Amino acid sequence: MLTSVDTDLIRVLADPLRLRIVTLLAHETLCTTHLVEETGARQTNLSNHLKVLRDAGVVDTEPCGRFTYYKLRPDVIEAVAGSFSDLAATARATAAADKKRACQ
Repeated sequence: MLTSVDTDLIRVLADPLRLRIVTLLAHETLCTTHLVEETGARQTNLSNHLKVLRDAGVVDTEPCGRFTYYKLRPDVIEAVAGSFSDLAATARATAAADKKRACQ
């Protein structure tokens, strides 16, 4: 079953730019400069999205001199994916049992 935490994370990841950032960070740890180059987004816009991802616990930061690197937290993504897997398993079982609520 999806929890309120899951739905909050889904909302965070539903934004196309944030999903693009997460996808990029799945492949490598990047700083804001790299993310600006890869996404074409303005630095201020990107920083706002990164703050949302940080606040949601999706990414961790790593200071390196005057730059901040961002790293994806795979455990968070796995938790949401696990909730969807559980939901799919429930739907499969329901379909197999032909479970249907009667109309009144």
